[in-house]
Amino acid sequence: MTPELWNRLTPFRDKAVAQGIPADDVERWLSLARPCLTLTRAEDGDGDGADDGSGDGDGPVVGRFGGPLLLPAGTPDPEHPFVASIDLAALPAGASDLPLPPDGRLLLFAFPETADDDETMGSVVYVPAGTDVTERDKHAWNSSDWDDDEAMFAEFPQGPLRATVQVSLPHHKSVVQPGMPWGGPLPGHPRCEELVAVWESTRADIAPEGPLQIGGYADEEAIDTDPVDHAVRLAVNAEDAGTADGAAPGDASGWVLLADWVAGMDVQGWESATVHWVIRRADLAARRFDRAFTSVHWNP
Repeated sequence: MTPELWNRLTPFRDKAVAQGIPADDVERWLSLARPCLTLTRAEDGDGDGADDGSGDGDGPVVGRFGGPLLLPAGTPDPEHPFVASIDLAALPAGASDLPLPPDGRLLLFAFPETADDDETMGSVVYVPAGTDVTERDKHAWNSSDWDDDEAMFAEFPQGPLRATVQVSLPHHKSVVQPGMPWGGPLPGHPRCEELVAVWESTRADIAPEGPLQIGGYADEEAIDTDPVDHAVRLAVNAEDAGTADGAAPGDASGWVLLADWVAGMDVQGWESATVHWVIRRADLAARRFDRAFTSVHWNP
């Protein structure tokens, strides 16, 4: 991370030490910090002056919520609603530690509802720069023409997205361990519960959240263990069941958070829903976005 991002964590460090957490524990926790990219909706560029309301970041426009669905001719219609497109060439330098392509567009799709243990609730499509594309029907995913689903999709956010490079620390304070169904402390971090509480109390001033995040650590409404670990277990179930295309199942260390979407900021009735797109780092580097998996946390 850049020195500027490290310096942003000073209020966290100061408060943690002031609360009596040993400096060595604080520094070990800070060693987990990752850069990430927070995307907030800019003022709508359609000329009506309407502000989309979930943030007014002053960074560059790097994509948009919604808009036309543009896909290469040979790409099948996605099975989930269109959420956002990201212009990878427009991302600020040092935006994350992910091996993202340097250009092209990343399209995110999701249905913000929980599902079976072997079912993905979204997908990711990478469109390389210079690829010929055609506009598709954004409603093709709803082959049964369910009115309730269309009403939900109609509330998906729309408008340009601005980027701010932020710093991210873990929101979770435990890991699943054999014989411990509720999880145990993160190995090597005996004060992790206190450190998470300090992060929760300082995050708004250090790294304000936005509706969409690229990289960093996953977050959701009620969090104990890492949402990425949960998503990985679902992904491995899907691979074992033959319902997902992927490499041989691996452990959570090979996976990263690609993106988080706090759907509950916008979609009425899904106020607590958060979408997590995860992928193996090796697949991300190889641009195998078809191997991404999408999980949803929703507590209706």
